Amino acid sequence: MDMSFDFQPVYPHHDLLVEIGEVEMAMDHLNDYADDDRDSLQPDLESRMQSLLEALDHLAI
Repeated sequence: MDMSFDFQPVYPHHDLLVEIGEVEMAMDHLNDYADDDRDSLQPDLESRMQSLLEALDHLAI
């Protein structure tokens, strides 16, 4: 039985999915922050999410 499975291509995909989840959770908790903090954090989180989604689109799995 051949047990050699190359997980290397799976790591970037998995890592991106994990980070997307973390950004989604951070965005869900923006209401817990004061207005000034929320206004400064939201654009950064949205930008990060867009970058992650683009990176995910470019992966060939």
